[in-house]
Amino acid sequence: MSESVPIRDSYLALIDEIVESTLQGKISSVEMVYQILQNKIKAGTGEIFELVLSDRLSSIQSQVDTQTDELKKAKANRKLRAVKTIQTQWQRYSQHYQTTEAIASAIKEITTAATDERLTIFLRVIDPNQKQPLNIQSTKQLATGLQQFAQVDTDLQEISQGITCGLANWERLQEHLVSWMYESNQQLGFGGVPTESGPWATWAKQVNSNVCQALFRALAREQSVWEFAQQQGRISLSEWVELGLILQYLQRGLVNWFDQQAYNVQAGSKLSISTFLTFAVIWSQLATGFNHQPIYSHGCSLVMLQILRHFAQRPYFPLYGGIFASFSGGYLRDALDYLDEPLRRVEGNQQKARIITLLGYSQRALGQYERSIAFHQQALEIARNAGDLPCELANLNHLSRTYVQQKNYAQAINYSQRALMLSRQAGERTAQANALVNLGYSQVMEAQQLEQRETEVYETAINYLEQGLKLSEQLGDIQSKALCFSSLGIAYLVIGQSSAAIPYLENGFKTAQVAGDLYLQGRNLAYLSEAYYNLQNSEKAIYTGSLGMYLLEQIASSEWRQPAGLLTILRGQMGDEAFQYLLQQHRPKMIAIIGVDGYDYIPQLLGRYEETM
Repeated sequence: MSESVPIRDSYLALIDEIVESTLQGKISSVEMVYQILQNKIKAGTGEIFELVLSDRLSSIQSQVDTQTDELKKAKANRKLRAVKTIQTQWQRYSQHYQTTEAIASAIKEITTAATDERLTIFLRVIDPNQKQPLNIQSTKQLATGLQQFAQVDTDLQEISQGITCGLANWERLQEHLVSWMYESNQQLGFGGVPTESGPWATWAKQVNSNVCQALFRALAREQSVWEFAQQQGRISLSEWVELGLILQYLQRGLVNWFDQQAYNVQAGSKLSISTFLTFAVIWSQLATGFNHQPIYSHGCSLVMLQILRHFAQRPYFPLYGGIFASFSGGYLRDALDYLDEPLRRVEGNQQKARIITLLGYSQRALGQYERSIAFHQQALEIARNAGDLPCELANLNHLSRTYVQQKNYAQAINYSQRALMLSRQAGERTAQANALVNLGYSQVMEAQQLEQRETEVYETAINYLEQGLKLSEQLGDIQSKALCFSSLGIAYLVIGQSSAAIPYLENGFKTAQVAGDLYLQGRNLAYLSEAYYNLQNSEKAIYTGSLGMYLLEQIASSEWRQPAGLLTILRGQMGDEAFQYLLQQHRPKMIAIIGVDGYDYIPQLLGRYEETM
């Protein structure tokens, strides 16, 4: 403490000197202030300077606030402006100093590490989850610094070269980052039909890295990423670093762009979510494919976990959603399974609990109910230990929903009641809205199973559902609102009120489209088809059932068979010619949602269903 007193006094004198010199016109620019700070602040004493500066700023601000004499007040204001200039330049210098220190520390750590540890350390240095992540300029400085040590060391030479080439390729890619979205008839996202005009094909034309170009072309054709990595033989460290940087900057650039489209219903957070998931899965598949080169495989897994940790901290992380509209296509159909094994090797923490929550939801959509329950139970325990109450409540709600799918309504009611009680106590309103919906939904399904005919039972359950919908609308929570609409619609359908069910199911479909949740879209359409069938509206039953069947099958959900069965009954009742005629009537509307290939695939799906009956 005694050593810091002279330093405090000297820094107080320095601040006063800069202020007086500024008032006297001896200091005429912010650059002069910056140079003084650079020359006078001693290494390791930045915190002391910040405290002195903060005290002086508060003192002068108090003078400004309390001074009544106009001349003295005017002088105090000039002093205040001068001190704020010092503060701004200190922040600038401090950031520069910290970055310089961080780069120097990183270079030392990489160059002194064992050869087989250097790639891992490099990836940790560029981790976006750091308190002060390196920007592009800092990464260039890192490459330059490594190059100075690389004259007699091949590994350092290759890491430096890989950084330089990766950043050069990223500069070429930047102006084409989202250009593919503006091409005619281009579907947003990474899934859909293999194309030469989508994102991967567009980017493949811009890079001059052979490995990266080959990967992008494989992705454009929806070929296996695992097989791509297997076929690469033994790529050089430089090529791997170059590929790694390009992929990471692409992912971050896309997320930044999508995050700025908050009011665009076609983009916004749902495509940010899809981007995080898509790139995490690609890295996981690369990790599996590079198993013949363990250093690269470990590096891929490390990057994947960095992406997931970053994703789990975003405000829009989907605690109540899972499979998203742009996260589709053949090579990504069972993609979330790729994230399971690497996550098993990570110790429990808040981020892991959130990612496992996502896996649990997705497994439920796929019809893997036991796996879904196992994931949610694991996430529940980790979230509870980590003190992540929103995640804990989300998993109670998800467990309720999954037990409904298993027709274990007693357990479903139990978990929804626990979620409702805890969310009310904690004031977690999103969790409360979901708990109300799950409780009402579970009670409706249980009453139907027990063949209870008392209207009071259903009225109580419907009341919970309506409370949940009202609360989700107040919160503006799109994902919860989509679930509420869907649950109300299904509840009315179950109790035989098809006309009342339709508006809720239609709103559920539209809201799920905005949320980007492909599973809820397909589920709402499937039940809409049933409602229209009950009302003898065959035309709309065929339209909604065909769309629902296709969307559910595209995410490998076993629930696609529900609308397929209904469509098969309809075709048997009216004959194939009449069925095809009604399907053709809605062709333009269906193509707008699922494309020409999707529309042409519907008869094949029905054929598959009939073969397995």
